[in-house]
Amino acid sequence: MLNLVLFGPPGAGKGTQSQKLIEKYKLVHLSTGDILRSEISNGTELGTEAKKLMDQGLLVPDEVVIGMISNKLDSNKDANGFIFDGFPRTVAQAEALDSLLESKNTAISGMIALIVDNDELQKRLLLRGKDSGRPDDANPEIISKRIQEYNDKTAPVANFYKAQNKYQSVNGIGSIEGIFASISQVTDSFSK
Repeated sequence: MLNLVLFGPPGAGKGTQSQKLIEKYKLVHLSTGDILRSEISNGTELGTEAKKLMDQGLLVPDEVVIGMISNKLDSNKDANGFIFDGFPRTVAQAEALDSLLESKNTAISGMIALIVDNDELQKRLLLRGKDSGRPDDANPEIISKRIQEYNDKTAPVANFYKAQNKYQSVNGIGSIEGIFASISQVTDSFSK
């Protein structure tokens, strides 16, 4: 089973490249945001618990998110693998994910980090803000804060996977197809 963590700051191209990976390798996309919304709309026990917290403006605890991921894994037992998007964001989440996958006789195959410098991220996000109307992508100060938050909080997660020899970086600047060719080479090396 091929289980990938696609990693990168806001604007690195994770969404675009995730779709291409899903199509090529027939992976199931595990976006924690999508899973939360699905559990809530389906009225599951975990969804109800998550909605209560979110309605109070609180973050959903890791164990609730891990429970939702577990449900998603169980409902896709015949999958070729999964691509994790937006999770794990902390070392504690990475450890919890490793434990969950181990309990299901699988593991993370590798983490692919898209490397894009801050100036390029700013340009991409401002452009996306114009095109999509997303207010968080239209304000340079908010963009800088989001990139800084990513750099501060998620770097330790990369180190977690480096320690397991599961980390590979890919230059996230270039043509979409060129970047995907590099990602595919790395993905193929993980699946051997």
